[in-house]
Amino acid sequence: MSEDETLRYDKMVEDALRGVVREALIKTARDGLFGDHHFYITFRTHFPGVQAADHILARHPEEMTIVLQHQFWGLEAAETFFRVSLSFSGKTETLIIPYAAITGFADPSAKFGLQFQALDGDDDDIDEPEEEIGETESAPVVDIPADAEGKVIALDAFRKK
Repeated sequence: MSEDETLRYDKMVEDALRGVVREALIKTARDGLFGDHHFYITFRTHFPGVQAADHILARHPEEMTIVLQHQFWGLEAAETFFRVSLSFSGKTETLIIPYAAITGFADPSAKFGLQFQALDGDDDDIDEPEEEIGETESAPVVDIPADAEGKVIALDAFRKK
């Protein structure tokens, strides 16, 4: 049975959970952060579609974690990627990060975290960000059980080995 003939539940679940990240960023771009909410976002720096200054990529050759809390500007969330400006050594730099490049997302104030298996950079489902930022459709809503608070959801048990 070929991969085209199987249901890839692991990929479907990861796509749905990446929708949680997308929705959090869409709401934050629209309304700003409120309360103590803040995000730690870890991503693969050389994933197709990631755009950052060369000196940032050189300092973080594989993975990087950014914090969206007090000092970030111009957050824009699209369907397949987000754009944000952050300060690096006193200089403002803009990053463009496809959601598929994200390997971790956490909001410590909500005791919420997600960990993702890095997608292959040559996956046919991954496109370079070409869409315009502006009005975006809402991501599908994913219900997270009330008893899941404070738990990191790992999907390794569902992956093909």
